[in-house]
Amino acid sequence: MKKKRALALLLTGVMAFSMAACGSQQETSNSGTNTQTETSAPAETAAETAAGTEAAAGTDLSADITMWTYPIGSFGDEETVNGFIASFNEVYPNISVSVEYLDYTSGDDQVTAAIEAGTTPDIIMEGPERLVSNWGAKGKMLDLSDLWDDEALADISATSEAVVSACQSTEGVFYEYPLCMTTHCMAINYEMFEAADALQYINEDRTWTTENFEKALQALKDAGVAQENGIVYCGGQGGDQGTRALAMNLYNAEFTNADHTQWTMNSEAGVKGLQQLVDWTQEGLLSYDAGAQASDELQLFSNGTVAMTFCWNASNEAQYASVVGFTPYPVAFPSESGTPELCGGIYGFGIFDNGDEAKAEAAKAFIEFICDDAVQGPLSVSSTGFFPVRASFGNVYAGTEDEARMEVFASFGPYLGDYYNVTGGWAEQRTAWWNMLQQIFGGEDVQTAADAYVETCNAATAAAAN
Repeated sequence: MKKKRALALLLTGVMAFSMAACGSQQETSNSGTNTQTETSAPAETAAETAAGTEAAAGTDLSADITMWTYPIGSFGDEETVNGFIASFNEVYPNISVSVEYLDYTSGDDQVTAAIEAGTTPDIIMEGPERLVSNWGAKGKMLDLSDLWDDEALADISATSEAVVSACQSTEGVFYEYPLCMTTHCMAINYEMFEAADALQYINEDRTWTTENFEKALQALKDAGVAQENGIVYCGGQGGDQGTRALAMNLYNAEFTNADHTQWTMNSEAGVKGLQQLVDWTQEGLLSYDAGAQASDELQLFSNGTVAMTFCWNASNEAQYASVVGFTPYPVAFPSESGTPELCGGIYGFGIFDNGDEAKAEAAKAFIEFICDDAVQGPLSVSSTGFFPVRASFGNVYAGTEDEARMEVFASFGPYLGDYYNVTGGWAEQRTAWWNMLQQIFGGEDVQTAADAYVETCNAATAAAAN
């Protein structure tokens, strides 16, 4: 998959949302945003709709299945997920679904331990970097090609062929069935920037150059409006898409080659970006924390300690809406050219190969209900705070109080970059990344550390291909 083609295809769905939102004739409001994304109540329940469809033919399925889910919007909220399961059980009363909620600090270790112990769940919710490039590549996941029938393939392809590509292995085996997609960005404390007269450095379309980013950092420091301008966190892999996007964008580096076979952040542009981060910390324009992950940085941002966060998206904004006492203002990452490449996220479901056909069929029924049902599907998407992969779902936020807010995040669609997360050795890369950040902020030569990082990543990629 060539990079620019993948970018263009991935834009289609998010741009379609933006056009639909701008053309809405319904009144919207940004007021009263809660910690969970809110949607208008449907005219009928998902269960009522599904009961009259072919899905009802499978109500004789019977199994006890388990699902593990990372905190993807309200899929990390027990009350919301229990509501979805209750709707599912009105159609499939003989399938019992129990849920365990993972976090991004220890979740991967829990899954690894379960794989080693032979106690993996039936269903797991996350992205292709885990379901396809990691567990799928290791032969732990079931082939979900039967879920990708002609109708699903056409509907998802109409939004993004890049999503279709990311959900399957290089051999064409589908290990993930997707629900939603998003764009990750950063955010600033609007009032702090306003007090420091630093808003002038951000363009109307919420982009900015590396040069203007530095000017804003200096203005914030001179004004003394925050305890710290921003923190480059490197205490683990949580939220690492933020630090990767920051370092990569500063001088428009490429994270991998177009074929996703080699890691390339030791390039001149990559090293220049990493060195710039080190220089800014030495000048007191940014800080770094060798023990912090994104969750720690987000807490500092939400309580007004720091002026910006490098880990933001629509879901995070909804989650922190009730605890912030300021205006979080989403912006793109700064880049030398002024045209950033933002990291994207694709989220969906996979099924571990546990050798139980009845459970596998029940798990597929659950996934289809959550992702594809005409009523439940849009509800599932909106609960994540992201955007649908199915073109037929349209604008799932139309007519809700979140519509205007989500238009902002949809506007970042044209800057979605390559989904390099599917590169083999992804898990090893994530550990190597934050270790490398600790090394360069600890005084190691940036080029030397970047070369070692790339060597480690390329070795992991080569091993994954064998």
